[in-house]
Amino acid sequence: MVAMVSFCAAGTVQAQTGQIRCSITENGGPARGTIVVERNGREVGGGSCGAALSVPVGKCKVTVRLDGTLDNPAKSVRVEVTAEKVTPVSVDFQTGVLEVRIETKGQRGTGIVTVNRGSTRIGTLGSGVAARLSAGSYEVVVRLAGQERRYSVDLRPGQRRLVRAQF
Repeated sequence: MVAMVSFCAAGTVQAQTGQIRCSITENGGPARGTIVVERNGREVGGGSCGAALSVPVGKCKVTVRLDGTLDNPAKSVRVEVTAEKVTPVSVDFQTGVLEVRIETKGQRGTGIVTVNRGSTRIGTLGSGVAARLSAGSYEVVVRLAGQERRYSVDLRPGQRRLVRAQF
């Protein structure tokens, strides 16, 4: 009977844990995002940045994603979590705003706007819809009634760019 009690007690022993507290900024100002913690290629925790997240002690990879951006940027850092301590992880994303307006014969038009980075399609926009994107270089392809216009756009941190596509 004593052996059984010892066995049950040993079965409830939990691994040591620590905490990670993520803070995220966008162009230096407060921002919202999510965190995923992996250890040995396996997810051991995740949630919203700002709240303390309990995870097993040891070395891990922390990936932080910025909310509300068209390109869904992520940054990863490696940290070591120690027992009963809070490990801070701070990440800053550099973004700008891109808006494309389609005009035909002096009037606003509707068409398809595709945003590419290199050979990767980032997403699509509607005419007059502003989107937050990571700072960098993009190709904007605008299609209207079988016609196409291409624009190269360099977006700097904090910048707001307006592309007028005239057909």
